[in-house]
Amino acid sequence: MTHPSTEQVWDWLNQVPDPEIPVISLTDLGIIRDVAWDGDTCVVTVTPTYSGCPATSIINLDIETALRGHGIDKIELRRQLSPAWTTDWMSEEGRKKLEDYGIAPPQPAGGPTRCPHCGGTHLEKLSQFGSTPCKAQWRCTDCLEPFEYFKCI
Repeated sequence: MTHPSTEQVWDWLNQVPDPEIPVISLTDLGIIRDVAWDGDTCVVTVTPTYSGCPATSIINLDIETALRGHGIDKIELRRQLSPAWTTDWMSEEGRKKLEDYGIAPPQPAGGPTRCPHCGGTHLEKLSQFGSTPCKAQWRCTDCLEPFEYFKCI
């Protein structure tokens, strides 16, 4: 029996949006660690963004739904906790998509470098926590618009 190439499966997974930030895909987020075939079973290895992430079960369901939609019936999802996920695994394309969407992408210095709305650099942290635990709430004092910052993990 022939099956799709791993490259094709990666392409399909690149179309699966993150349930919490649908502007980026699971592959942009960097949580899909591997795609392989074990006989006629497609094995997808996933690393959650953090232990206990409430979106993990939805992500797994979305992966299975997408692959079944492309005719793959035998799917095994493996959870890989080590090494732990890091924002370093996010793609450059994903970072750009975040910023275009109005969320400042993670920065090694621990805070946003510019406003995703106007590009201003005069910023203030409003709260360490945003709409999800992986984001913080900031405001640009140039344009006065609030925005979320995806924390560096």
